[in-house]
Amino acid sequence: MIKNTNEELQALIDKAIAGDKASLETLINGIQDMVFNLSLRMLGTFSDAEDATQDILLKVITHLSSFRRESAFTTWVFSIAANHLKNYKKHMFARYPLTFDFYGNDIANADIANIPDLSQDVEKSILAEELKMSCTNVMLQCLDAESRCIFVLGTMFKVDSRIAGDILGITPEAYRQRLLRVRKKMAEFLSTYCGEFGKGTCKCTDRVDYAIKNHRIDPAHLDYYSAAPAGSPMEDVKEAMEEIDGLSQQFAFCKSYQAPENLSKFIKGFLGSTLADTIKQPYLP
Repeated sequence: MIKNTNEELQALIDKAIAGDKASLETLINGIQDMVFNLSLRMLGTFSDAEDATQDILLKVITHLSSFRRESAFTTWVFSIAANHLKNYKKHMFARYPLTFDFYGNDIANADIANIPDLSQDVEKSILAEELKMSCTNVMLQCLDAESRCIFVLGTMFKVDSRIAGDILGITPEAYRQRLLRVRKKMAEFLSTYCGEFGKGTCKCTDRVDYAIKNHRIDPAHLDYYSAAPAGSPMEDVKEAMEEIDGLSQQFAFCKSYQAPENLSKFIKGFLGSTLADTIKQPYLP
């Protein structure tokens, strides 16, 4: 996350717009974790999040000169990202949408007792942790895109209602009300079904083999377990968040991860092959 002072950030933006590729790369590297984590929670899988993050970072690069500085740079980036992700149709869960009824029925009624060991010699505790992070992230896909975005901004990024309202184009009061409703819905589902973050009977350790059989986790590719943790993805606004319902402890699964290394390589390659005027196009959200 960008940690420059406002003056340093503005100078970095000016240099980037003027065509300084080193400044532009520094700027983009400073926001890629933030954009990736929003994409991951909005889309549900690492591969889809990486693809969408590339698209969003390219939008930021190619439309940087349209940043009017009427809001914080991170707010502007989040506005671009939120608009892109709410309308993104190329991810898996756009093709196979989920509902809370379906997810709850699967938890309550799946036949998990008669499945052989599919762990491929990976420790069950590791697979259970992978499933826990994957399951809770996929659970977000039961929300509609707008509600999911509101939940992620308010619960994971802890964005103040005034900033979130600017990002989403709604009033701060409307944002607070909708955030309260969606957090209650998520908390009720966790309380009913989840034994990790709620009072339910579902335990990840018991469902590992079932999850592998149904291609929900892959012992050979543990995305969540392998991903490096990141710090607060929006430290500059975190302290401004209003605690509206006291439910924060139930959403401990909202962890931040460092963006895949491929993203930095992609950006470096893109900047090495483009002209300076690619960042002079206007962005109209």
